[in-house]
Amino acid sequence: MTQTRMPVLFAGHGSPMSAIENNADTKSWQALGQQLPKPRAILSISAHWYTDGSRIQTSPDPKQIYDMYGFPQELYDLKYRPAGDPALAKQVQGLVRSPAVTADNTWGIDHGTWAVLCKIFPKADIPVVQLSVNGRLQPAQHYAVGRALSSLRSQGVLIFASGDVVHNLRRIDWDKEDGFDWADSFDTAIRDAVLKKDHEIVIHYDRLGRPADLSVPTPEHFLPLLYALGASDDSDQVTVFNDHRTLGSLSMTGYLFQQAAA
Repeated sequence: MTQTRMPVLFAGHGSPMSAIENNADTKSWQALGQQLPKPRAILSISAHWYTDGSRIQTSPDPKQIYDMYGFPQELYDLKYRPAGDPALAKQVQGLVRSPAVTADNTWGIDHGTWAVLCKIFPKADIPVVQLSVNGRLQPAQHYAVGRALSSLRSQGVLIFASGDVVHNLRRIDWDKEDGFDWADSFDTAIRDAVLKKDHEIVIHYDRLGRPADLSVPTPEHFLPLLYALGASDDSDQVTVFNDHRTLGSLSMTGYLFQQAAA
């Protein structure tokens, strides 16, 4: 039996409140759960595990991390505890040789991962392994790591990247339902490049001037997209979902890369 080549997914995760809300964005995530083939495991790259060096969880029972403060108790009461997959973690270490990936179980499954996956795969019955975003790497190197991981797709592994194309918490306007002009401009430029499969524009996002400077004041939320792009290939169809900005300076835009139906 031929193994289905799994899609690659990038989600703009926005606020952790999405985990307990029911809105257009979360409904879109739920719809993905109905559409996607069920993976044997999920490799998650979350913006919220931004580390000095490359690290991966190897625990068969990773803990759930509530890495956010000041939210309603209902959010901290939410339980999402998938099993880990030490064998998958070892595979990742074998595939990514430069830089070497170190085992690290001091972290866990953080809200960049569980706030989205609890909507897509609510049963938490698929093992999850989280790979950190290495703060030492240049954008092209993050993309190369994604490329090194792409073979996992043919082994039933869903590569899931979670961040925000636009993420500037200092510029948030709590009364604004859409995005600032510069946020719209940057998110649109990235979307157009992704759809055209012009990955060089995305890798060199800093060349997009002031919109890039304001949209990506720090890189950790943008970089997961590069892992997803690296793991995709030219034959993938690209679907854009949740294509909008909110609170002025957050992007919810997500991308699904999947093989065309036969």
